[in-house]
Amino acid sequence: MEQLVTALNSIIWSKALIFMCLGAGLYFSFRTRFMQVRGLVEMFRLTVGGQKSDAGVSSFQALAMSMAGRIGIGNIAGIATAIAFGGPGAIFWMWVMGFLGASTSYVESTLAQIYKVKDAEGRYRGGPAYYIEKAMGLKWYALAFAVATIIATGFLMPGVQANAIADSAINACRATNLCGSLEGQLLGMPAVDGLKLCIGIAVALVLAVIIFGGVKRIANFAEIVVPFMALGYILMAVVVMAINHERVPDMFVLIFKSAFGAHAAFGAMMGLAVEWGVKRGIYANEAGQGTGPHAAAAAEVSHPAKQGYVQAFAIYFDTMMICTATAFLILATGNYNVFAADGAALYSGLAGVAEGPGYAQAAVESVLPGWGAGFVATALFFFAFTTIMAYYYMAETNLAYFNGDKRRPWTLLLLRLGIVGMVIFGAFHDAKMAWTLGDLGVGIMAWLNIIAILILQKPAMLALRDYETQKKAGKDPTFDPDALGIRNAEIWKQP
Repeated sequence: MEQLVTALNSIIWSKALIFMCLGAGLYFSFRTRFMQVRGLVEMFRLTVGGQKSDAGVSSFQALAMSMAGRIGIGNIAGIATAIAFGGPGAIFWMWVMGFLGASTSYVESTLAQIYKVKDAEGRYRGGPAYYIEKAMGLKWYALAFAVATIIATGFLMPGVQANAIADSAINACRATNLCGSLEGQLLGMPAVDGLKLCIGIAVALVLAVIIFGGVKRIANFAEIVVPFMALGYILMAVVVMAINHERVPDMFVLIFKSAFGAHAAFGAMMGLAVEWGVKRGIYANEAGQGTGPHAAAAAEVSHPAKQGYVQAFAIYFDTMMICTATAFLILATGNYNVFAADGAALYSGLAGVAEGPGYAQAAVESVLPGWGAGFVATALFFFAFTTIMAYYYMAETNLAYFNGDKRRPWTLLLLRLGIVGMVIFGAFHDAKMAWTLGDLGVGIMAWLNIIAILILQKPAMLALRDYETQKKAGKDPTFDPDALGIRNAEIWKQP
């Protein structure tokens, strides 16, 4: 089974997907005239404004919900993995993916707003499945994305987050000796596995309380938790870099030289740097993957482009700040390992530690001994937990699409029980298998969504030009799909 999943993953994550993600971001950047640069001030203004309603959440809540999905284990363990197998140069290509991905995020999120609908309870729903059906008219394609997303976000990807929570907690226990020697038995299994199972059950119970409370509870939780956890983590990275300030210039030289094959030790890794930088960049910021549009569609805005701007800003915040914070933590302290394609060690700054959250924990522990590992474990818990919560919302949205007008409460119950079960399973299962399954889910969604938005980009571009025209005229932009020749956007025609 593991060999089959690995083989499928290597096919899906071939160089074709890497080039398509980079190519789509570059193409959309030119098509939008680099709105991610021109519209930076507007992005920030719209992010902190907006109103919520009975049907939709505010722009900031929608941002927080999408950030809950973007800021996860990929921002810590994913960055460590990129450095381990792509070298320090992978960070540069992660930045490139983040910059180009902001325009991709604008397109997919604006499409989600244009073609959103109201569900049976009067709440906004939307995402790739909805805009694929309404704009392309391909119901089978929309259903394929919905099913893929339910499987990926409901069953494949939560295990990665839960596994990282458990592993980082074990690392913190060992660093602080809070859990003793972790020898012997617990719950009839080795103590480490037993403790991981207990952690998984605890996380699953807290998750159940939130997801059984519905979308509003998810939005309210994300609005409070996400900003504080992100800012606290960035502050920690700044502290570590300040303590290691003499290494910072060399760190930047290392990143850029490695990215272009000019470094003595990592020069032969340029291809791997691109591959791992893009791959982990997509996993971390999710631009083009089709996850962000679900939260974007839930926002109450007067014009679809507004939420497109907000979600473009989300990519900057995720990649340029959170992912970069992790990279700087690890590289500035030298606590990482780098492996060649054949598995040979090219650099061993943390011998005996597997790639993942342990790199970041060791980095903080090196300058703040005694509690650094615990801090990263706490940050990773909030990052990963809110991501699992966001995954549930995405799976629920696609389940609602799949069910259509039919009320099938038992399917929702199965989804909730399934994601809770996968959190428990993922917490003590093999980390490598968990990552492989997670990558598989991300890759399938990315293939389906990027092809769709490359075909469906026109309404998003029309919306951008319309928004900018109204702004220049001094108006607060409103949206009239008929005036722009956009069909099947019925929600915008309602009083």
